[in-house]
Amino acid sequence: MDSISSVPWASAASVTCLSLDAKCHSSSSKSNSSSVSATLESQTMRHIAHTQRCISRLTSLMALLLLVLPLSFTPAHSCGPGRGLGRHRARNLYPLVLKQTIPNLSELTNSASGPMEGEIRRNSPKFKDLVPNYNRDILFRDEEGTGADRFMSKRCKEKLNVLAYSVMNEWPGVRLLVTESWDEEYQHGPESLHYEGRAVTIATSDRDQSKYGMLARLAVEAGFDWVSYVSRRHIYCSVKSDSSISSHVHGCFTPESTALLESGVQKPLGVLSIGDRVLSMAANGQAVFSEVILFMDRNLEQMQNFVQLHTDGGAVLTVTPAHLVSVWQPEHQELTFVFADRVVEKNQVLVRDAETGELRPQRVVRVGSVRSKGVVAPLTREGTIVVNSVAASCYAVINSQSLAHWGLAPMRLLSTMEAWLPAKEQLHSSPKVVTQGERQNGIHWYANALYKVKDYVLPQSWRHD
Repeated sequence: MDSISSVPWASAASVTCLSLDAKCHSSSSKSNSSSVSATLESQTMRHIAHTQRCISRLTSLMALLLLVLPLSFTPAHSCGPGRGLGRHRARNLYPLVLKQTIPNLSELTNSASGPMEGEIRRNSPKFKDLVPNYNRDILFRDEEGTGADRFMSKRCKEKLNVLAYSVMNEWPGVRLLVTESWDEEYQHGPESLHYEGRAVTIATSDRDQSKYGMLARLAVEAGFDWVSYVSRRHIYCSVKSDSSISSHVHGCFTPESTALLESGVQKPLGVLSIGDRVLSMAANGQAVFSEVILFMDRNLEQMQNFVQLHTDGGAVLTVTPAHLVSVWQPEHQELTFVFADRVVEKNQVLVRDAETGELRPQRVVRVGSVRSKGVVAPLTREGTIVVNSVAASCYAVINSQSLAHWGLAPMRLLSTMEAWLPAKEQLHSSPKVVTQGERQNGIHWYANALYKVKDYVLPQSWRHD
């Protein structure tokens, strides 16, 4: 399939063009030869353009079919209380014990609720980001009488509403009680997420403390990012910031991060172009050059939270938390892909050796976080890319490199078909120059469709939620 002659529709296009050639020759035998050549060239270009459009539409249809087909099957796992498709499966839920936290990490780590972003006051510009919660299935104590307990981040409101539904299902006649939410009177510690509307303390309306262990478990199932059975009197829950949620929807690098071109030039990802051949990693862990076929996301103005991985060799990879990073497992002698925010110190990542050009393991000595402007997510044919000398996946959100690579197969097929045909500018007398401002801005339509479908067809344990 390396040449266009082996493609069935390419032969059909050739036959059509020959037929038109014969007709034009017979009807214009008395015309001058230059006029005939111009007419034939114009008709040939029109037919090639038509063939190109047909191939593009056919491939897009195939891509949509691959997206829709999984929806015809019953999902094997529900996404949580009141959510997911298919018949609800009864699960054995075990209550938390006093002082237990889930996850068993510090609340402000990236794998839990994440770092603080700054307190929010009523006169703060960020106050507009808080939303009031008027859910009638939730009781708000509101001791201050200011309605402050009803204000919270959008993510916190979403999880709280799911929890309220679960509480009513678990204990008919009992409602969820919120004793504290957004705090504007400094009644908590200096590092409390209550000041950002990202934390709530909860109980049940009947104040039955025997229910609180199960209430904590229901909060975990509702999707809170950090839950603590902190006291016999209440449960504490918190969530990631709304500004970091986009990192759960896609995975990207910073525009300033660089990739190595086949020419040996280091090129910032912000100016990388489709067709550039960049250093990537083959399935066997070897360094190879691979073509950039599209950008799954590209927005040079978006503010984003990133994870920074520092190695003992001095390499620094800056990437969104949900992005997959290659991690070498020396005890099993195998290469795995792990979400960036779950890489820990002493893990080993693959880094390009400047002398040999090979990818070698280096130990992670520090994991940090940074907030920066701009996101770029190039997709190569290999599905991997070496950024700032560190090998990483082109994929994010799901914890399977092979599944993600399979999901983007239609786009690789489309890119291959387009490569067989003349470039669009060759069909015009004057090629169009694409400026920096005309480049893609936002998530690619196909990647966006995959991100939406994943919530219905993949188990929650496979996703970065």
